[in-house]
Order: sequence, then structure tokens, then C-alpha cells
Amino acid sequence: MGLLPVREVIPVTVTWDDIGGLVDAHERFLAGAHVDADVRGPVLDSWKRCRSGGLEPHQLVLPYTPDLTLEERFLRAADPVLQDLTVSLADVGMTVALCDPQGRMVQRLGGGRRLRERLDEVSFAPGFDASEPVAGTNGVGTALAERGAVYVAGREHFADCLAPFACAGAPVRDPLSGRIEAVLDLTCLRGDGDPAMLRLVREAARDIEARMLEQATQRERALLAAYRRAGGDPGGWPRQPQGRGLDDGGPDLGRIDLAVLREKAEELIASPHLTLDEVALPGGRTATLLRRQITGPDGETGVAVEARIIGGPRLRHVRDGRTSGTGGLVSSAGSTGPLPLVAPTGTGPPPAASPTTAAPTAPARPAPATAAAVPALVPAPPGSAPRPIPHVTADSDGEGRLLLVGEPGVGRLAVLARRRLEFLHDAGVRIGTTLDVTRTAEELAEVTVPRFADFAAVDLPDLVLRGEEPGPLGAATPLRRVALGALHEESQLYGVGEVVEYVPSTPQARSLETRQSVLEPVLAEARGWIAQDPPRLERVLDVGIHSLITVPLRARGTTLGVVSFYRSEKPTPFEDDDLYLAQELVGRAAICIDNARRFTREHDTALALQRSLLPRGRPEQSAVEVAYRYLPAQAGVGGDWFDVIPLSGARVALVVGDVVGHGLHAAATMGRLRTAVHNFCSLDLPPDDLLTHLDDLVGRLDRGEGWAVEKNTPDSGIVGATCLYAVYDPVSRRCTLTRAGHPVPAVVGPDGAVDFVDLPSGPPLGLGGMPFETAELELAEGSQLVLYTDGLVEDRMRDIDSGLDLLRSVLARADRAPEETCEAVLDALLPARPSDDVALLVARTHALGPDQVAQWDLPSDPAVVSRSRAAVTEQLAAWGLDDLAFTTELVASELVTNAIRHATGPVQLRLLRDRALICEVSDGSSTSPRLRRARTEDEGGRGLFLVAQLTERWGTRYAPDGKIIWTEQPLP
Repeated sequence: MGLLPVREVIPVTVTWDDIGGLVDAHERFLAGAHVDADVRGPVLDSWKRCRSGGLEPHQLVLPYTPDLTLEERFLRAADPVLQDLTVSLADVGMTVALCDPQGRMVQRLGGGRRLRERLDEVSFAPGFDASEPVAGTNGVGTALAERGAVYVAGREHFADCLAPFACAGAPVRDPLSGRIEAVLDLTCLRGDGDPAMLRLVREAARDIEARMLEQATQRERALLAAYRRAGGDPGGWPRQPQGRGLDDGGPDLGRIDLAVLREKAEELIASPHLTLDEVALPGGRTATLLRRQITGPDGETGVAVEARIIGGPRLRHVRDGRTSGTGGLVSSAGSTGPLPLVAPTGTGPPPAASPTTAAPTAPARPAPATAAAVPALVPAPPGSAPRPIPHVTADSDGEGRLLLVGEPGVGRLAVLARRRLEFLHDAGVRIGTTLDVTRTAEELAEVTVPRFADFAAVDLPDLVLRGEEPGPLGAATPLRRVALGALHEESQLYGVGEVVEYVPSTPQARSLETRQSVLEPVLAEARGWIAQDPPRLERVLDVGIHSLITVPLRARGTTLGVVSFYRSEKPTPFEDDDLYLAQELVGRAAICIDNARRFTREHDTALALQRSLLPRGRPEQSAVEVAYRYLPAQAGVGGDWFDVIPLSGARVALVVGDVVGHGLHAAATMGRLRTAVHNFCSLDLPPDDLLTHLDDLVGRLDRGEGWAVEKNTPDSGIVGATCLYAVYDPVSRRCTLTRAGHPVPAVVGPDGAVDFVDLPSGPPLGLGGMPFETAELELAEGSQLVLYTDGLVEDRMRDIDSGLDLLRSVLARADRAPEETCEAVLDALLPARPSDDVALLVARTHALGPDQVAQWDLPSDPAVVSRSRAAVTEQLAAWGLDDLAFTTELVASELVTNAIRHATGPVQLRLLRDRALICEVSDGSSTSPRLRRARTEDEGGRGLFLVAQLTERWGTRYAPDGKIIWTEQPLP
């Protein structure tokens, strides 16, 4: 351990004009300012990691470890490359450093005396630790942290003392295992630096990896030669030029048989605890696999797997034990003779077997014999009983065949690679089955436990759960534990639903800030992780959790949260291969979570829009008692809508419609149609005329005429809509209905009888060119009119006729209120998550009795005006509305006078006492009066203006034989 007060040793006196103000950027970064535009991405990520780890740029504490070395196998591959590289750089003042996988320097080669002295002053020398957590940004430590080649020059170093240097580093990996075996670094003074150093160090690292692979290939060829020599016939079957396994299955082995045997052989090579296994093949054949250790002439050690196939062709046996004169296998006991059926030394515990159990020595050309059966036991996983192998006798046609030769580590990698591919495939199938953020996070946790980790936690901000953009995430962002997968409940980790705020030193906070995954193989030594909550996390360590991987959930450039994987049951810590697997897994899950988030946002937006466009509450009217329901579809909101609109004369309009399609566009179109219906109702249009106007509007929308369409922009995409429009008059108890491609309504009589109205079906809205027909029926008081959209009675699993029959049976009750009818219908006809949105409107009819209606037929004689005033006054006195007598008398007088003077045909005066006092005067003319401001010299034109001022509302509606002028006055 060495303590280096760096600012006192190396003052920073170098100017940095060639790299554009990095000194200022570094100072601003330390002050907490954003410098993303001024610093390269990998360097800025490294600075953030250094700051999160509490590193101070003016003072470093560099641990020192004496007598560091690397494996002899690696050095044999690396030394020639390092020597050539050192010679090639002798004239440019550059050192070549070789560090171990922890970032500690093992060798430093080349470089002039001045450069070496400067490097010694900052402890960039053999034995000292150059990893990023203790030395800051540099070629060695940052290459390890990034797990790739990096170039760092001048002030890009986090530490002040390293600013006078430029360096390039690259990790060197084992080409078979993928693990980092060492780090290669080139370092020079800043003035001699060149980004081309990055290419040099990459090429040198690749040369070392190529030599390591060549060594492995030579080793494998030597092992195969040793195996063949052990068989006594180097030219016999099988002959494999590359020594990777069985290329010809023989006359009785098909490709499927060969694939099964190879897979089992790979697993046997990879397992240190198994020596024997058996495989059932088609045709009643059984293959017994034997795993044995072999040694080549130069001391190479490896593993061979051979198969004894019962029922297979007679082929040459492989000699067990040492053979004289031709070399051969060396048994684990080092003696000639039969090789015991136990695991080789160093490969794991021996199987449970009898001390006398051994493999018989086979002759070169076996003949039927009478040897006794050889019992054996296959070792089983710890805690279970050994599995017996069937007896194999000499007359059972069993023959020894080579299946696979290799090293246990390589076989382990092959098995792990296949299992990881299977794991990723299963994860792709099981994650993202819904468009729900929480459920997708739960699926991620369920998939990973226990196949990959013993505990998996998914933390997301609340904004993501609501479907919103999360914004930048960091240490100060509160996250919610959305999902937790655990082998057992005693994990002491934060539970589902808890809010977590990670401190800056934790791996989770570093992942969020740097957008990089973090591997903590030994949590007991991760002080930054423990700083989150020391009492709680000490308990986490006590229950056995010892290793951690954190991966940021990133999709489409946005960080959505962080996933933490913990290991406890498996004693080995997470490795680099586990980190890559976790990144691939979380990357796929992040896309699913982001899709669910976007769907949630769009669904909530469309639903909010649609609900804002649907009726809020019930309008004031006495004609019907209404209840309604709207249910959005599973796939999102649609264009279904309904409305209850009070009309003049105490009447009411009931409307149900359905716009084709789903989503925001359908909801917005529905809102436009609903507004149009309200406007048309204000004109008191007959039902068929109203649908004609609505049909024309939908047609214009469909052609894009209702949109601000740019050139070459496709039209709105609307292909039509359906609508059912009904008007009920409580005075006559008559209901007029018309429809445009919509399902027919149902009428439930006071006695419970259910009838579907025989209503002519007009074309859907938007097609145009066809008239709409109406139907009129008289409803008894207390009848229920049921209007609905097609999603109620029709879906993929049920045709509309079956749906109507079911609806009829549900409605056949006379004693239900409209609210109860709605609940009963939805419970009986709809699943939990309907495939189409549904609108349902139930209206129970009321009637205005004779005591609420007064009506007079008047001749076209001005003399009747005075009599009409007297009749109105008398009727209002009978109703107890004397306070309205003067105003109503004046209004009736003006309207009757206008009808007699300007209209033709019979004149009728009618008073209705409902929620308001309604006065109506009808005549046989279709000419409507118009409100205007009379000039000073005009003799007329003031009566209608006076009516409008004295009443709350007034208007005109047309009848088949004339028109009706009506007014409304609020009751006292």
C-alpha cells in the first residue's frame, strides 16, 4: 500500500489548446456542472464512476502488491508479442505495460529513462494498482471498466498527476472462455501521444489472443493423438482430422443419434462430478458414456468421452490402460492395467462404487466371451442417491467409440453457451406477453429466478408506471420496487411497492448515471453498496447474498429504471459472461417495458379524451329515467358513444353511435360526431333529417374535407360510423326511431315482454346517397328502451344472433330499475376484458298526464286573442302558477297574434307543466319567424323580441303539417 499526495509530486503545467478547454471542463465537472458536450462519452462515464466512488483528483492511494505474475500459459503466448512491440516502439519514447485482470501492473517494458522516472513518480510501475477505482481514468483501469480498448490523453485523466501522459489500453481475453486474462497498455508523455496508439494496442492484444488459441488447438490435437495411440490402431475408426469429435456415426448411428450423444458428451466433459452416464437411443439401444482423463506425450491433460453402444455394430474396442511399445493412456493411479471407473484426480469427488469395480481390459478384436457383468454406479447430484448403470456383458455387442476429446473448461463453455441461448429464447417468449408495465417487470423477475440469479429486483420511477417519459435518472431519483423475484422471503431486500432512493456510491446509482452495467462480484467488499443502508445490507450479507449485477433498463435512448441480480445459493460469484448475459436479457426486457409504457400513455390519453367527450352526469329532463355504461376494449379505447339530449316540448333524444376503429383518432372523431348531433338537435330536426346531415358530415370527414390536409397527405382514414337515434315524447308516449347500420334496439314492456324493434336498416354513416327511414311506436309508461353498440352482442366467439337471444333472456324482467338492468346485461354478456368497446343506454319512459297538459284549438280570428289570454290565466291559477300569469299571458298573446296574422291553417295553443312551463303555438305555415331589432320608425317587429326577453328559451320546430313556436319559463 502506498500513499501518494499527487498534487505535491507532479504540478499541472501543461496547456491544452489542442483538445479544447478540458481543464475548464474538468473543473466544471467537479463543481457539478454538465459537461456532456465538451468531453468524450467514455471519458465522461469514467469521470462519473470516479466521482461516485469518492475519488479525489489531487490525491491517490495506490495499493502495492509485490511479486505479481501471470499464468505460464498466458506468458508463453504474450512474451513474443510484447518483445516485438517493445522493439518497434523503442524510438518513440513509449512504455509497454502488462497488468493482471485486477489492473495491477506485472511488467513494464521499454521507454526512455526520463519517461520511466516520470512514471515512477506517479507509481505507474510494477506492483502498483492502476484500476479505475483507485487510480482514476487511465488506459489500464478504464479499459477494464469499459471492457474494451480506450485512449486517454492529458486532462482526460481524472487524477491531476496523470495529466502529463497519454495512454491506450486494451483487455486481453482468453479466446475460449472469453474472460479477461490481462490488460495491455501503451503510455507516453502527452506531447508524444497519438490516437493511433489505440490501434497498436488492439492489434497487440489480438495477436496474444491468437497465440493463446493456437496453443489450445495444438493441445487438443495432442490429446486426440494420445487417445488414438491408446487404442492400438492409430489408423482405425474413427478418423477425425480436427479432433473435435465423431464425424461418421457408423452404419447404425443416424444424425439424430449422433446429435444426442454429442450433447450428452459435452455435458459429461463439463461436469466434474460425473464419470458415467447412459443415453437411451431409438430402437431399444442404450449407450453408456465413459468420461476419462488422458495425458499426451508432452504432458497435456484433457478429457475424452467414449460410448459403449448396446445393440450397435461390432467395431474395434479402445484399449484401457497403458500399452507397451505404443504409448497409451495413463490411468489416474499411474499404473498399467484396467482404468478404475472413478473421476480423475482434480475433477471432483469419485462416484460411489464398489472398491472392486473396474472397466475390463478389452482385447484388440473381441470375440464372444463369458465374462461376468460389470456393475457400476453413475454419480448423482449432491444429496441424491447414485443412479445404477445396466449390466454390460461381453456378448451384448457393446463397442467402445470415441465421441469427444477436449478440455473440461471448453466443454463447460459449450454447455453454458447452449443453456444461455435456451435461457434467452425462453425469456423472449415469456417476457412481454402483455402491455402492462408492472406485469412485464414481474415476468422479467420470474424468468431470471432461479435460472440466472437467486434474487432479481426491478426498480422503476412512478412516471414510467404512469406511462410518462421518465427524464434523466440519477442517484436523487426515487424509484419504486415494482417486482422482486426471490428464492425465499428472508432476503432482507426492499419489498415490492417500497420507494428506494439510491445513494451515489451504490452500483444502482452508478448504473443510472453512467448508463453502464456494474458487476460487484464480492458484495462484502463493495463499500459503496453497503453505504445505502448499512444495518439492512449487513443483514442481506448475513442471509448469504454475496454477488451483484446491476443493469440499467434502457430502450430507444431512454433510461427507464434499473434491474439488480443477486446471487446467494451458488457459491461462485457473478463473472463477465454473466454480465453479458444480464445485459442481453435486460436489453430485451427494456424494449417490452418501453412498449408497455408507451401503450399505457396512449391508452390513458385516449381514454381521458374519450371520457371527456362522453356525457358527464345526467341532463335534467322528465321524459325518461336513464342509466348508461361505457367499457373500453382490451385493445384500447374506441369510438363508441351515447347521449341523452333534452328537446323542446318535454321530449328527449336518445343516441348511440359507433365510429369504426380504435385509439385517439376514433375517440376524436366520436367527439366531433357527438357535437354535431347536439347542434342538429338544437335545430329540432326530424330523426331522418338529422341522420342525413350526419351522414354528409362523416362523408366529408372521410374524404379529408374536415381536416387541414397538406398536399400528398393521406386522408383521415375513417371508413364510416353507425348510429341509432330515437326521440321520445312523454305527452303522446310515442317514440320515433331511425338507424344507420346500427343494431336494433330492444323494448322491455311493463310486463317484462322483450321485443326488438323492427326498424329499417339504413346504410352506415359516410356512404351517402341513400335515404333513412323512420319507425314510430307507442310505448306504455314504464317501458324500457335499450340501446347498445355491437360490442355487447357480437364478438369473435359469438355471432350476433346468439348475442341477441342472450340479451333477450337477460332483459325479460319487469321489476328492474335501469341501473340494475345495465349491471345484469354487462355481467351476462361481457367477459372480464372485452375485445371491443361497449356503450349501453337504458331508458325507462315516463308520461305527462292530463293534469299537466292544457290545449286549445283557436280559429284564425283576432278576436280569440283575448279569450286565449283569459284561458291561460285560468289554467295557471289552477296549477298554482299565478306568479307566471302576467308573463305567460303576454307571451301567448304575442305568439297567437303572429300566427293569426302571418300564418295559415288551424292555430293551436298548448301549455305543459314539466320542469319548466312550456307554451307552444302551432300553425299550418312552414315559415319561421326571425328575431330582429326593429328601427324607430317600424310599426312591427318588437313582439318576438319581447318574447325572447321574457322567457328563458324559445325556438321553432317543424312538423309534417306546419311549425310550432315554443317558449320555456322556469317554474318559481
